[in-house]
Amino acid sequence: MSQQPIHLTPSGPPETILNPEPVEAQAALALALAQSEPERRAAVAAVVAQWPTFLDAWAMLGILARDDIEAYAYFRVGYHRGLDRLRQNEWRGSGYVRWRHETNRGFLRALAGLGKSAEIIGEANEEQRGKDFIVQLDPDWNADSTLAALQMPATP
Repeated sequence: MSQQPIHLTPSGPPETILNPEPVEAQAALALALAQSEPERRAAVAAVVAQWPTFLDAWAMLGILARDDIEAYAYFRVGYHRGLDRLRQNEWRGSGYVRWRHETNRGFLRALAGLGKSAEIIGEANEEQRGKDFIVQLDPDWNADSTLAALQMPATP
């Protein structure tokens, strides 16, 4: 944990916007998600293997998981990779990380998925921590946000 003070501004807590993923990684994920059902999960896993810090790819693996424990594991990896990325972007453990910024969505999707999968496997404390944390990061977040975040994106 950083010992640097958090500087508040008149507009409220600081806001962190993650850097975009490489264009090639984004294109590879879009192509993987466009695969037919049997090949889609393996194609997304190949994207993660090539770009292991790609947060939305981890979240998509969670959505495509074969069972609840696998989903929990993928979402947890995406969440922890996201915390690392946030810290690399000068996030100090507080402040906003809003969904309205496209580059934050992989992290928030992984966090929402982690909370939902924790609920499914009976981890009530972790479920509640996830719900509390996501609303701290984005005060506009609600139950509908979680449902929307965990939908498979439409393919072209």
